[in-house]
Amino acid sequence: MSYQSTYKPAGSVAAAIESHFLGQNMKACQEAGASTATPPPLWVIEALVDAAFWASLRKEEGNPPKISLAYLTPAQAGGPLLFEQRLPLNADVLTKLAPGVERAGIHLGVWDEDGELYIWGTTLTIPNLCFVLDVSEPGLLVIKHRRMCGFGKFTNVAVLKGDQVKIIDNHGALLPDCPPMLKVLLDLNSAGDWNDPVNVLIQLAVSMRSHGRGGALLVVPTGSHEWRHSIIHPVQYAIAPAFGGITSLTAHDGSEGASRWQGSLGREVAHIAGLTAVDGATVVNEQHELLAFGAKIGRKKGSDPVDRISFVEPIQGSSTVVVHPGHIGGTRHLSAAQFVYDQRNAVALVASQDGHFTVFSWSSSSNMVAAYRIDTLLL
Repeated sequence: MSYQSTYKPAGSVAAAIESHFLGQNMKACQEAGASTATPPPLWVIEALVDAAFWASLRKEEGNPPKISLAYLTPAQAGGPLLFEQRLPLNADVLTKLAPGVERAGIHLGVWDEDGELYIWGTTLTIPNLCFVLDVSEPGLLVIKHRRMCGFGKFTNVAVLKGDQVKIIDNHGALLPDCPPMLKVLLDLNSAGDWNDPVNVLIQLAVSMRSHGRGGALLVVPTGSHEWRHSIIHPVQYAIAPAFGGITSLTAHDGSEGASRWQGSLGREVAHIAGLTAVDGATVVNEQHELLAFGAKIGRKKGSDPVDRISFVEPIQGSSTVVVHPGHIGGTRHLSAAQFVYDQRNAVALVASQDGHFTVFSWSSSSNMVAAYRIDTLLL
């Protein structure tokens, strides 16, 4: 089968996406023998991307569509909502359906028969490694899949924005000592528990990016006060005692009432992430206890100004470069780089108002601060 797309990047990206899903499916079967979704063939990927892109540029009652398409049969979904009649997959149909399926977690089920794609209904449940295409905003498409562990943020495979195509690189662009949250986002290390500290940090990153105001989150060692030497005093919004709203929930093992506890955790994550919108940095320890927010970062007494960092975005074709921290962002990025330079056991997360998101950590292998641009992984 072949498909002639009118959105040119759909054809250029399809082969790489097909290869990714085939490879992941084969690996899952060899390692665990686990049941996974059917990998989409090349022409299906191209057709899905083409239809979704043109739908993303339209509006229904003045609002651009937000849609999630999942490639699976009704039998592979859990408790699907089935349309009495199949609907053709095209921009017109997607635009009309969008207002009813724009909430998070709702997927339009898509399958093919006799070389034609059709929409069979909706589902809230999809199998592992199921191909998902999200229309996030006009011209912005994110291709992803559900993790094999069954929990956590979906693994992004590619991001298309207009004529820009970014395919995630799971291996080549990484430094040897990249932070654990980046390994999990790239699916190099499975953190399967819903309350795993790394998964919680990823949820915080997604939430602080979503408020769109920009912000900085500093994660410091538990029980240490060394971080205070890199903060300008007095701290206007210091917290005493440390607030452990997230900590008390992550102590739960998730064996009973997991959905309810996850909902509570989501609210606590939104609570802390919302504070990052206040001017200054929010400080939490490795157990996610809140120590301060609105804190002003200053250079540690006796320390040198940070004048170079390594910078990389984990996408194909990207390579690590050494630059001045001012080259990758403004004041937040510069102060975060200085904080990690002075507090080498800490990690800094910086969200920009333009949607960029950067993680700063100390790299022992390169003996400098390492910055990772990860917004393509958080969409």
